[in-house]
Amino acid sequence: MIILTGQAFDPGALLSEFCQDRTETGAIATFTGLARAEQGDTTTLELEAYPGFTEAAIGKIADEALRRFDLHDFHVVHRVGKITPGEAIVFVATAASHRRAAFEACDFLMDYLKSRAPFWKKETGPAGARWIEPRAQDHADIARWETPKP
Repeated sequence: MIILTGQAFDPGALLSEFCQDRTETGAIATFTGLARAEQGDTTTLELEAYPGFTEAAIGKIADEALRRFDLHDFHVVHRVGKITPGEAIVFVATAASHRRAAFEACDFLMDYLKSRAPFWKKETGPAGARWIEPRAQDHADIARWETPKP
């Protein structure tokens, strides 16, 4: 399931719901990303997305994760709109038979969301507003998934 929302969400409640009735799942891995204040340089983070298009793009990579890691299920919730420091931006949960697959799938999805998902991010603070681009480390993180495993 993929949800884009302009509303704050509770990662703990999402995890509890995701875990319900999983009698054959051996592992669930999650990641929750929070907005940072950047030592007072950021008062607001704003994310923009194209409804429909962004979910479809995330859906393609999530389908790849399902196949690649033999997942039972996944859940992605991503904020759009204005977010203040300390609020959750993203929640990713993956369910698999074994822990390694769940961990790797969660990492794979987050690397995609951080560097390639069609979001436009802007930070606003005392010095004004600036658009955020993926960092070199973000590109390096996603590149490791493009190398075929031996």
